[in-house]
Amino acid sequence: MNDKKGAILIISGPSGCGKSTLLKEVYKNISDYYFSISTTTREPRVGEVNGVDYFFVSKEEFEEDIKKGNFLEYAKVHDNYYGTSLKPIINALNEGKLVIFDIDVQGHHLVRKKMNDSVTSVFITTPSLKVLEEKLNNRNSDSLEVIEKRVKNAKKEIEFFDEYDYFIVNDNLASASNELVSIANIARAKAKLFDKEKIVSNWLN
Repeated sequence: MNDKKGAILIISGPSGCGKSTLLKEVYKNISDYYFSISTTTREPRVGEVNGVDYFFVSKEEFEEDIKKGNFLEYAKVHDNYYGTSLKPIINALNEGKLVIFDIDVQGHHLVRKKMNDSVTSVFITTPSLKVLEEKLNNRNSDSLEVIEKRVKNAKKEIEFFDEYDYFIVNDNLASASNELVSIANIARAKAKLFDKEKIVSNWLN
């Protein structure tokens, strides 16, 4: 029997703040996790692999899955759909894994609403909007129009950082990744600590 209780760690932050790079560092220092791969209707960027970075689908396929209730959460961002399929999340939690989400503010609201007791969340950003704009421009993967949309969205998202359990300014990769590893460990401990049903059952018996 698996004594571990699954937990959810939600990571949000503006596009370009370094979430993906940060997570690669974190994965070296934690075990027994499942990274929730989002499904999206946007076009793949250079180097992105279907089933690794995202599940890339058509708008029609995505909307069909919405009708079938196959998403834990979904949202429309920058004119594209992004969503999290429900079944693999439930399987991973039942296996006692730490399920890691890289989702936006809308997604955070929806997952919190449905699975609040299992959730720990962290908002990650750059030291300033100016630094974020520099990073987006230096990435050379988006058009000016897309960058403008991302910056506009970032200005809205920063308003919600206080709805998260933790806040990280990613100005140093080593320091920020250490903070995130600590938060991941707290998420696990919290899930185990507040397994009310199991605690009460053990106490009564």
